[in-house]
Amino acid sequence: MKIISQYWRIFATGFCFSVFGLGGLTLSFIIIPLIRLTTREQIKREYRVQKVIRATFNFFCKLMKATGAIDYRIDGAEILKQDRNCLIVANHPSLIDYVLIASQLPQCDCLVKSAIWSNPFMKHIVKAAGYIPNETPDDLLSLCDERFERGNVLLVFPEGTRTTPGVESKLQRGAAQIAIRTERDLRVIHITVTPSFLTKQKKWYQVPDTRPFFLIGVKDKVEVAPFIEQTNNPTSAARRLNRHLAEVIFPVDK
Repeated sequence: MKIISQYWRIFATGFCFSVFGLGGLTLSFIIIPLIRLTTREQIKREYRVQKVIRATFNFFCKLMKATGAIDYRIDGAEILKQDRNCLIVANHPSLIDYVLIASQLPQCDCLVKSAIWSNPFMKHIVKAAGYIPNETPDDLLSLCDERFERGNVLLVFPEGTRTTPGVESKLQRGAAQIAIRTERDLRVIHITVTPSFLTKQKKWYQVPDTRPFFLIGVKDKVEVAPFIEQTNNPTSAARRLNRHLAEVIFPVDK
């Protein structure tokens, strides 16, 4: 029965990602062009695209759960939905962390690496959603500050890439720098996956013996004011904040 279950989850995972891919094509070449035609104002257009992304992500997560590919629970989803004008930072153990989190957010900006902006299928979606390319440091802070002024939330994975199981995780300082220099607080999310699944080292079809369980825990906010007040140097404040984030993002590792 365990082998049958494992083979079924390989099929279910492949099916779900196929649906995800078809959904991406539909968004890129049908839904987003329709939104462009019917919504002239850029900000409203971006919000509409983000709303569609959230709905499709929510459907994808429920599909993966319904087919038995994964199971998941989100503790504190209602708190997360009420957040405004802040960063959301999380650890990054799997390929679908962003999907799970964004499926719960009424609005979500995101820092997107340059590779996605050159992807012929994804670039239309990230551009239409108004996501921020993580490749223009001179403009990055002003772009983030502009979004915060609207009351937006910005999702950042401070590790910069998926966690490698068994290897101590290190945070890049980008999220801390944004928080300090824009003076915005951070909502912390901690994700555990048991057993590990969809890591950077394994292919999607390398499913574990048992169904993976994703636990997404919405934690307290980290206020940046104390870190700013401790020093007049933003770089030092960001360094202190980054060390603190490492402790709260990886509580099981400490």
